[in-house]
Parts: sequence; C-alpha cells; structure tokens
Amino acid sequence: MKELEYPFDSEYIIKKRKSLKRALLADGSKRLKKKIAVFGGSTTNDIVVYLELFLLQNGIESEFYQSEYAQYWQDAMFPSEELLSFHPDLVFIHTTNRNITSYPDTGMSREEVQALLENEYGKYEQMWQKITETYHCPIIQNNFEMPFYRIMGNKDCSDYRGRSHFVTALNEKFYAYADKTEGFYINDINFIAASYGLKAWSDPSYWNMYKYAMCVDAIPEFSFNLANIVKSVFGKNKKALALDLDNTLWGGVVGDDGVDGIQIGQETGVAQSYYEFQSYIKSLKSLGVILTVCSKNDHENAIAGLNHPEGALKPEDFIIIKANWENKDRNIVEIAAELNILPDSIVFVDDNPAERAIVEAQVVGVSAPVMDSVENYISTLDRNGYFEVTNFSEDDLKRNEMYKANAQRAAQQATFTDYKDYLLSLDMTAVIDDFLPVYLQRITQLSNKSNQFNVTTKRYTATEMEAVFESSEYIRLYGKLVDKFGDNGVVSVVIGKKDQDVLNMELWLMSCRVLKRDMELAMLDRLVERCREQGIRTIRGYYYPTAKNNMVRELYGFFGFEKISEDENGNTVWQLDVASYQQRNHVIKVEDNSAIQS
Repeated sequence: MKELEYPFDSEYIIKKRKSLKRALLADGSKRLKKKIAVFGGSTTNDIVVYLELFLLQNGIESEFYQSEYAQYWQDAMFPSEELLSFHPDLVFIHTTNRNITSYPDTGMSREEVQALLENEYGKYEQMWQKITETYHCPIIQNNFEMPFYRIMGNKDCSDYRGRSHFVTALNEKFYAYADKTEGFYINDINFIAASYGLKAWSDPSYWNMYKYAMCVDAIPEFSFNLANIVKSVFGKNKKALALDLDNTLWGGVVGDDGVDGIQIGQETGVAQSYYEFQSYIKSLKSLGVILTVCSKNDHENAIAGLNHPEGALKPEDFIIIKANWENKDRNIVEIAAELNILPDSIVFVDDNPAERAIVEAQVVGVSAPVMDSVENYISTLDRNGYFEVTNFSEDDLKRNEMYKANAQRAAQQATFTDYKDYLLSLDMTAVIDDFLPVYLQRITQLSNKSNQFNVTTKRYTATEMEAVFESSEYIRLYGKLVDKFGDNGVVSVVIGKKDQDVLNMELWLMSCRVLKRDMELAMLDRLVERCREQGIRTIRGYYYPTAKNNMVRELYGFFGFEKISEDENGNTVWQLDVASYQQRNHVIKVEDNSAIQS
C-alpha cells in the first residue's frame, strides 16, 4: 500500500487510519501473528494504532498489551496476571526524555553527576534483565531525544552538568548494553526527532494537555521507524535491489549520450548526487544486500556505463545484470528465480513511475518506492528501512560473494549432461553437527529469514534458540557447506524434540541458495544417525502450509516418510521408521565439529 511507504503523508494516515486498516485486512494476505507488549512512559494509544498499520503492511498481524499511563516500570518489575498470560513475543519500552527523573544541576561535582547517571541507568538495566528473565523475548527500547532547550546554551552539550551532555551519556550506556546483549534493540528516536525537527517534535502543549511525548503529527513517523525494527526482528526484511541505470544510477541515457555524456562523479552538483547514491548502494552491498541490474538497455551500453571511471559501482558489484529490452516485470521474476528468492524479497529502484507501476501490478510483493529526484534517492531508500539491521553475521558480509559463486556453479552445471556428475564435480564438504555457540546468531537469523524451504516456518528469538541449545531435550543439527567455488556458510538447521523413543521435528529449514545440492539428504542421514545413537525409533515430521513454503509440501514424502494425517487446512504429519532407513547422500563428504574446532 503506497500510502504507508516513505515518504508518506502523516496527516492523511491520521485521517484515514481506519479505512487503511480495513483495506489491509481485506487483502487476504497470510501474515505472521505476533503479540507485542508496550510499556509506556507516556500515552501510547496512537503509537499502537499506527504501529499496527505499518506492521500489517509488512506482513505481521499484531495483538497488543499496553500498560497504563507511565506504569512501564511497575509492569516490567511486577507484572500482572493479565500480562503474564499474554506471553508477549516482543516487549517495547516507550520512554523519552520526559521520563528522566533527575538531571544534573550546576552546583554538582563530577562525582555527583556520575552517580546520578549510574542511578538513572541502573533502573533501566534492572528492568531489561527482569523482562528477559520473565518473557525470554526481544526488547526494543527507545533512546532519548535531545532536550528542546539548553540552559547553558552551546556549552550544554560539552559541560558535564549540561542536560544535553547528560542525555548523550545516558544514551551511550544504552548503546553499550545493546552492543553486548542479543535480542535487545534501540529505537533511535534521537535521530527521528532531529529529522522531524526537534522544536515541532517537542511541542510542550502535547505533553501538558495529553501526555504525548511528541506532537501528534510526528507519531506516524515514530511508529514507522519502530515497525522497521519489529519486522526485521521477525525476518521480514527485503534481500535484494533491482536497479535501473539511466537517470537512476547516473544522469542521462547512456545509449543516447554515450559514456562520456552521462552525469556521474564530482564535476557538477547533479553528477555528485548520482555518485553519492552509487556509494550508498555500494555500502548496502557491504551489509549483504544483493545487487542486481534491471534496465532497458543494450547490454554493452550498460556495462560501459558501469565501467565509467567516476562511478562507485562496477559490473563486478552485481550478481545479475539484466540489461535488455524485455519488460522489467519479467526480468525481475527471472532475477528472483536465478537467486532462489521470492520476488517479494526485491526492491525495484527506477526513476520512471510507469515502469514502477507495471512492476508493482505484475509482480506481487515487490516494493517500488517513489524515486522523484536524485537528491532524495538515498533518504527514500534509507528511511523505508527495507534492509534494517538487527542481526549482522559473517554470512551477511559474504552474501554477495556466495551468490556470485552460485552463478559460477550454474555455469558449470550447464556443461554437464548427468546431474550427479555435476554434483560430484563440486567437491562438496559439509560440517553437520550439534550447534556451536559461534553459529547461534546465524542459526537464529536463518530461522527468521528462511520461508520457502521451511516446513513449519517456526521462528526463534535469540533467547529461545539459546534455550534450545542448552537443553538436553533436543537433537539439534546445523549444516555448513563448502565446495570448490567457496564457503556457503551455515545453510541448514534441524531441531527435533525428544519424547521417549519419538523425535518430533520442530524445525527443518535450508537456505534456498543451496537447493538441489543434496544437502537436505546429508542432513537427514546425520539426523537418523543421531537418533540411533540416542535410542530414537521414530521421527515424526510436520508440515504447516504458508503462502511461501509450498515447495516443501512433499519434502517428508521425498525423504521416505509415511503420511499419517492431514487436516482440512493442509497441515500434514509424517513418520519415519529409523531402523529401516538407508543412507541417501552420496555426493557430499560429511564431517563433524572437530573439522572446524581443530
């Protein structure tokens, strides 16, 4: 829904919020259902209203618990039966500088100010730890926006007694806690308030009359930013950019103006804007965002433009370059297929509104933000939060290289007539073993990102995954695959819970970048081996259909399981006799953790 994409009209959203919600709920989309507890230091009703809209837009249907006004501390430390029975999937703590109880005064010593800072921070850390112990779920905590006045003037930011200095020091302590704590995230309202305009944001009349910590018109901006964190925590980020070229990555039309005639570099203001945009895109690549080209152009002209000496992006920065005269919606579908991702994982960036409209109409789920002027390109992509970072692993750093290696594998496959010979030619080696602490972050991330090859699409928070890791009730396996083209990283996760001599599968997933490589068979072989070691006689598998995982509907049947039940919603239960199972993988060499730890 374009009305809920940045840049949006806050006044329109405020006015039309009920009809927007009805339209979102009426579209028939299957969404994740999540429970969110909101602990407020100020009035939160409207925050929840707009947060619900933006989460619906991102495929999450939410149920909310809200604390009474300014009861955030009491709810966190002394939860009611209602709150405990709510069992939140995420807790959001909405405190602002209005909730700072004590500021320094000019007569204080450094030691007294430091003690004041530690006391103010200490109650928050105590609260976060209590929430984690009680609910074992992610926490989102606001930082503090700057005060809207400065008693000391400019010195307020540098003098240890200044309010601005105190807020900055308190924020730094919040950041240090976030840096060392899994599942704890900062909602950066300091940035949002500054971007919106601190004077308007902090209008005292809204606090004095309604106990709003910000002006009403700023609430959609706030909720939108918060929604970006929530959808990222629950695996709803985009994965790839499909970029137009002419008047998108450079000014002008390379086919008409020639390479020397396009605008990119440092010579003019417009050229510099395109260079800055290319540099921003290159930075996204470093975060693991997959870069592709989708342009109506001759391929030779596209490559020439990307090789412009003043450009920040080069042809080798892109996994796929579709520069041809096909319709762009068709090219995007092909890009998704070649990357083994769903089209709704793609953001299409094009200056032409007609092309954007066609792609959005023809390819369900693709985002095509309004790119109205090169000076706004960066802020449009950045503020939409398509690639919001909540977890950042080594695999993210290597993602583009991994997809490039996949392209090399595809090219080699084309030279073989026998598929097994092709697989053997890859010289694949897998480490398949119980979880290692070093991989827990990636394993958790994979559980939240993998949709297509995920039989239950069960999601785990970092705390939940740690609990699984530490429990003797589970058989756990991760799979890491390496071949002659490179290291694919951790690509598969299997979790089963033991019930006497039965193993009930809670999670079976695999990254789509290693599909059709027999990795799933290697995982199954190892799982059966572990079951035999622990006296498990039966493996019971479950498939729960979603809009995205139809490709694994018959996975257990392919494995040799017997289907024992199916309900009217397509949920199926399967069973495998461990004793009669025969090894299925014959192309991947399998090792255990000793191969890594040595």
